[in-house]
Amino acid sequence: MSAACGEGEDVLLYLDERRNYLVRVRSGQDFHTDRGFIHLSDLVGVKYGSRVKTSLGSEFTVLKPSIRDYVMKAGRATQIMYPKDIGVALVYLGVGPGSRVVEAGTGSGALTSALAYYVKPSGRVFSYELREEFTERARRNLERAGLLEYVELRSGDVTVKIDERDVDAVIFDLATPWLGVGNAYEALRGGGGFASFSPTVEQVVKTVETLRDWGFVCVETVECMLRRIKVKAGETRPETLMIGHTGYLSFARKALR
Repeated sequence: MSAACGEGEDVLLYLDERRNYLVRVRSGQDFHTDRGFIHLSDLVGVKYGSRVKTSLGSEFTVLKPSIRDYVMKAGRATQIMYPKDIGVALVYLGVGPGSRVVEAGTGSGALTSALAYYVKPSGRVFSYELREEFTERARRNLERAGLLEYVELRSGDVTVKIDERDVDAVIFDLATPWLGVGNAYEALRGGGGFASFSPTVEQVVKTVETLRDWGFVCVETVECMLRRIKVKAGETRPETLMIGHTGYLSFARKALR
């Protein structure tokens, strides 16, 4: 990994928690903020962790983008899974280098990007989406993150068919995940992991009942709550506002019949 910014690469320009920006370094272009502008050509060769001044004298820190930055700052047309939920799913499913994972639906590609990041360099993500405009947005986001080569974008409905077999994991972010449980069972290797992200209890109940009907084991549903803490001498306490409920995660593993 390069220790300095290069032409055509992405950088994270960080001023504070509210003002931090994912920017592509391009000579001849300026990046404008409410604290002044930065000549992007001036970033070429700058070491990550360095500070650069805007035209008004504000100092931004130049950082190498993390997968979290690409997930949270990707262009989106749909609600995405947050890192707090993605992280739990990755651990429960055991996704890592070399894993073969089926995902549906692709949406803006936030979860797809995280999956691709962790299965590389030898794994593969097979991501299904019905709406072409979402697929194209996800493609652009994956290209920007440098992860498209680890993903096969599929146009299809997993409640009708999943083409892959003997995959390590299947993860759904669908309105009706229970309708795809049978196809997920057929796609998974023995012992492979299933996950479904749903915002409502009604979706969870139908999905879990269907998982049990298909003979899945280790069936479990969790909700991940993340509370940020304001840390300042004499004032340390939980932040007043937080992202509360995002969704429920239901997990299971395939038992051979």
